[in-house]
Amino acid sequence: MHIHHISQQNSILNTFISEIRNIDIQKDSMRFRRNIERIGEILAYEISKSLNFKTSSIKTPLGEASINVLENDIVLCSILRAGLPLHNGLLNYFDTAENAFISAYRHHKHNPESIEIIVEYLACPNLENKTLILADSMLATGQSMVATFEALKPFGTPKEVHLISAIGAQEGVKFVEKHFDDNVHLWIAAIDEKLNKKGYIIPGLGDAGDLAFGEKLQQ
Repeated sequence: MHIHHISQQNSILNTFISEIRNIDIQKDSMRFRRNIERIGEILAYEISKSLNFKTSSIKTPLGEASINVLENDIVLCSILRAGLPLHNGLLNYFDTAENAFISAYRHHKHNPESIEIIVEYLACPNLENKTLILADSMLATGQSMVATFEALKPFGTPKEVHLISAIGAQEGVKFVEKHFDDNVHLWIAAIDEKLNKKGYIIPGLGDAGDLAFGEKLQQ
């Protein structure tokens, strides 16, 4: 797998990462969502550099212009609910993309340190020979990303696959690297050192879904 750790090169991206981590700034849920969205936009721009383009002739009011335009058939798939702001950022740039959504959540069974990923709701177009961009705001254990990809297999075989996350842990990166093919690309804004015993990223930022949309009741 090809890993693109975007924040290793200084850019305005680092400002957005600092704000989603900041315990005072992240209290503003609207600002948190917007910062995740902006991170998605930057990652979309970085991905676009690796995609396929074709030359097109464009008629202007004063003549014609020849320009290279994107030719990939893109499907954006986000893991609910934390992936929604990231999805919006990607869709702002890949605005003609098709869209898929899937619910994947942690089930701790009887042991809070034992994690099982449950996949329930899934809506997806045909993926055959398309460019699949699979987005989840947090790449913690990596299990959600792998479980989601497995759930998408009945919808066809993508021509290429790109994984997207705002923040991940080394453990999660290693997990997806082990479970995805060598030609898959991971585009990630920041990679943190470790997970705690409950599988949360340290230092991370907390629960991205709760920060974006409010705390949820556990059942």
